[in-house]
Amino acid sequence: MAIRMPRIIKKFSTAGDVPKGHFVVYVGEKQKKRFVIPISFLSQPLLQDLLSPAEEEFGFDHPMGGVTIPCSEDFFVDLTSCLRK
Repeated sequence: MAIRMPRIIKKFSTAGDVPKGHFVVYVGEKQKKRFVIPISFLSQPLLQDLLSPAEEEFGFDHPMGGVTIPCSEDFFVDLTSCLRK
């Protein structure tokens, strides 16, 4: 299933406290932690692998604005560290 990236970008890149070129994700298994990550990460297969099941389970409408990704915070931090290199 393809991820509809333009819809994500349009909806979440205009929030007041989110820098241009970034979007918000909420990560965690029980308690959700907010992360602001570059939109460029959306093109990375590793992140797309997380977003596909997240869209099916939660959709892309979070009550606080953002995308919910159901994985551990430690895994997400490791993943984004790899993507930043």
